[in-house]
Amino acid sequence: MIIREATAADLGVLSAAGLEAMNWTGEARFTYEQFMSTPELSHYLDGWPRAGDFGVVAETAEGTPVGAAWCRTFAVDDAGYGFVATDIPELTIGVLAGNRGTGVGTALMEGLIGQGSTRGLRGISLSVEDGNRARLLYERLGFRKVGRNGGSDTLLLELLTSPILAVE
Repeated sequence: MIIREATAADLGVLSAAGLEAMNWTGEARFTYEQFMSTPELSHYLDGWPRAGDFGVVAETAEGTPVGAAWCRTFAVDDAGYGFVATDIPELTIGVLAGNRGTGVGTALMEGLIGQGSTRGLRGISLSVEDGNRARLLYERLGFRKVGRNGGSDTLLLELLTSPILAVE
């Protein structure tokens, strides 16, 4: 597996990964059309990439995308589900069906956390719904609960204290 920086050409991969993230239960809770036409969901990708956006894509050795993760900051009046502050980007991650449980999510998260650290960010946030097994990955990487929004927790990774960055 190869982890590479996401580019403007990766909007399709990010869209597919975002849809997987929204449908994490395995049920088709959202269609692609619903995902892209619902403002509180589509704002995670509208205009990708805009200033400050960054991300990573996981591919097979043959170049087939298997997942993506990216970060985007939001204004207070357009906050995402995992919003913490205007200077803390919110993370979205999705691993395509058939590739979960193979280390893709961990590799994506480590790549994204590394990018955030290189950019000098103080943290990265995300939202995780109750029952989502990915929460175990987030907590293992140092994310901690800082809020609640409906049936989801808002988690924050403080980059200066991230266990992933302390390991050399």
